[in-house]
Amino acid sequence: MKKLVLKILCLCLAVLTICIGFSGCKKENTTFVIGGSGPLTGSNRIYGESVKNAAQLAVDEINANGGINGIQITFKFEDDESDASSAVNAYNKLMGENIHLFLGTVTSDPCKAVVKEAEADNVFLITPSGSALACVRKVDNDGNITGTYQNAFRVCFNDPDQGIGAANFIKTNMPEVSKVGIIYNSSDVYSTGLFEKFTEQATANNLTYVTQSYTNSTNTDFSTQIAALKEAAVDLVFLPIYYEDAASILTQADTAGLDTTFFGCDGLDGIIKQLGDKAQLAEGVMLLTSFAADSTDAKTSAFVEAYRTKYGSTPDQFAAAAYDAVYIIKAAIEKADVTDPSISASELCDLLKVAMTEIEVTGVTGQMSWDAETHEPNKTATAVVIENGVYKAFNN
Repeated sequence: MKKLVLKILCLCLAVLTICIGFSGCKKENTTFVIGGSGPLTGSNRIYGESVKNAAQLAVDEINANGGINGIQITFKFEDDESDASSAVNAYNKLMGENIHLFLGTVTSDPCKAVVKEAEADNVFLITPSGSALACVRKVDNDGNITGTYQNAFRVCFNDPDQGIGAANFIKTNMPEVSKVGIIYNSSDVYSTGLFEKFTEQATANNLTYVTQSYTNSTNTDFSTQIAALKEAAVDLVFLPIYYEDAASILTQADTAGLDTTFFGCDGLDGIIKQLGDKAQLAEGVMLLTSFAADSTDAKTSAFVEAYRTKYGSTPDQFAAAAYDAVYIIKAAIEKADVTDPSISASELCDLLKVAMTEIEVTGVTGQMSWDAETHEPNKTATAVVIENGVYKAFNN
């Protein structure tokens, strides 16, 4: 008899184990679960840390104020090392943990991979800083846009818009600039995307430019590029690259005596920390952005103060975009009037696809709405300049 009871207990335990492992038997959520990924290790970790920290700050604030429609939020963030395969693995891990939607990825190549997975699963995705067109738009091998991922939206400007915006900003606000030097990474999708649109718009704006390039395998010695731009007597150097390479260029330009203004986009954010004890070399560097930490706007001031208090540093635009992304999620869920945290990710995605094109959010990166066809944000860009180690709004 005892053996029979033991067998029955073992059988029940086995069935229970299988049920727990089976997706249909997962415990229903009691909170809205936001998953996300970004680099917490490797060369782009500054970006990932900023996004993770700011998103958690927003989640904590929302939870302290009653949550979303009375429901609390759980935030889960994985390290994807800024690598596409690692990002897909992180996404799949989080899906196994029953997330409702995905915030990320932080950088473009991982986002281009994850958005395809999220589309197949019908999971809502909003990237705070994935700026490549293909993070939200469907792009063929020739670079032509063939459609839009219906489940995906972004907070930041895309690469083409940043390149065009930079050329227009220089033309409109810096009349002393007539010849622009450019150093770009021809092996990087972010850099080439910015470069192509910048030069196209610079030509339309009658700006002369001198181009120098490098690749990921030649990103340590920039002496040739710097010498060429110095010889050309450029008025400004446009750097559509990430902060690691930009820090090397600033260091080598200082040694070579290239004394000019350096101008970049969101990829340059993080350059002060990257330069370390040479941070004075970033003095006067300009970035096209939609966030200025010194803004007197009440919402921005409160965010900056809260971030500094919690993390001991000033938030960058990656942090600002992630902070806004969480509040955008809140606004979309409220617009869709979702009050049941047991809703499936797919059901929620269908509701948020509609809600995102009907909301308008005023965040720390500006006032935003989303185009129903492109899913790109409608917002205004500005520029900041580094003065005394901090970002200041540019006033010409």
